[in-house]
Amino acid sequence: MSVRIMAAGRSALLLEVDSDAEVASLHQELVERQAAGLLGGVAEIVPAARTVLLDGLDRPELVADQFEGWSPGVGAVPEGPVVTVPTSYDGEDLAEVAELWGVSAAEAVRIHTGCEYRVAFCGFAPGFAYLTGLPEQYAVPRRSTPRTRVPAGSVGLAGGYTGVYPSASPGGWQLIGRTGLPVWDLARDPAALLLPGTRVRFAATA
Repeated sequence: MSVRIMAAGRSALLLEVDSDAEVASLHQELVERQAAGLLGGVAEIVPAARTVLLDGLDRPELVADQFEGWSPGVGAVPEGPVVTVPTSYDGEDLAEVAELWGVSAAEAVRIHTGCEYRVAFCGFAPGFAYLTGLPEQYAVPRRSTPRTRVPAGSVGLAGGYTGVYPSASPGGWQLIGRTGLPVWDLARDPAALLLPGTRVRFAATA
């Protein structure tokens, strides 16, 4: 299906597709066209679950014309850098997640560490990355009652996504572990460690 193109104010476009795989393909296409100077004065390219926002366009109508009738592929996307997240799998919800998966807690850890993840998009809080890569059969629901405070570094699951809380905040994800790796640091450039396209692996620690 062709990408759907919507105006978002005077200088932005919202491009919508049907899956996170198509978002990855579309995002890569946009990055390549930006590098080739084909997007004019675009200031930001912001992927989300099913959309990519182009903001700060000089002539949004000209960019829209480029994508009229264009369909994203779902083939291989160029590999980004790899970040390993050392994780203590002692989360409050690990046993519940293992039960939902029909396995032991130790097997749940093996499943989670055995996958390679990819940052699909960022949102919710500065530095919070939504990671895809967990097989569909391991999707889990959010907690029915969110916690009022989730500690920074908590590793959680919601739907088919894995995430690392960059700072303490309320949250309803199923917590399976924690890491001391700072995924958001204002003293670093860029402040976010996990940017769209980054590959991520989780390594169990004691």
